[in-house]
This record gives sequence, structure tokens and C-alpha cells, in this order.
Amino acid sequence: MRVALDTNRLTDLFRGDTALAKQLAVCDEVQIPLMVLGEIKAGFHGGTEPHRNEALLRKLLAKPTVAILLPGRETAQQYARLFVQLKRAGTPVPDNDLWIAALALEHDLVLITRDRHFDRIPQLPRA
Repeated sequence: MRVALDTNRLTDLFRGDTALAKQLAVCDEVQIPLMVLGEIKAGFHGGTEPHRNEALLRKLLAKPTVAILLPGRETAQQYARLFVQLKRAGTPVPDNDLWIAALALEHDLVLITRDRHFDRIPQLPRA
């Protein structure tokens, strides 16, 4: 399985969620969207254990199946389609999450998240 991690699940992983760690261990590919990296690092800077958390992130990113997922031109197209879809439906989602969804859709990834507002994007596979 090929997945993208949302910030809340990456936080869960760093807090010791063993079920999630086992799930990710059998994934062929684990992508961390750039927006998630920014959000998690902001949390590190505002938290009480920045050095510990940075070490956990470095360890995760050193795994051969884990990578940072960068946006590009097609991501912007996906974002625009989603933005209009959600605006017409009257069900917007936070901007960073819209970018995360666009990246996951662009790359045919299952998004691992706890955020229920992703339910407003039925074409986005979630776990």
C-alpha cells in the first residue's frame, strides 16, 4: 500500500502509536506532504521536546520507504479542482489540508488521518 500521512497521525506515531507503526511498516511507500512537514516542525518549535522530536523525524525519514512529497504544477490543478468542488458544496476544509488532499490524489495515495473533514472529499481514499 502507498500512503500519505496527515499531521495528526504523524504526531500519533511520534507519541508511540504502535498500531500505526505496524501499519506503516508494511507499506510500500510512506509519503509525508511538505505541508505536514511544516506543521509538524511548527509543533516541534512550540513544544517542550524539540530535540527528541527532531531525532524521531530524522529516524523516520531515513527509512527507505519514507519520503517528503513536494507539490508541483499538477498539485495546483488538483487543489483548484478540490477548492471549487468544496466551495460549491459549501463544505470548505482548511487550506493546508486541501493541499494535502491534492497531493494524495495526484499521487494515488491513501491518506492516513483522523480529520473528519476529509470525508467531504469522497474521491480521496483514507485509512
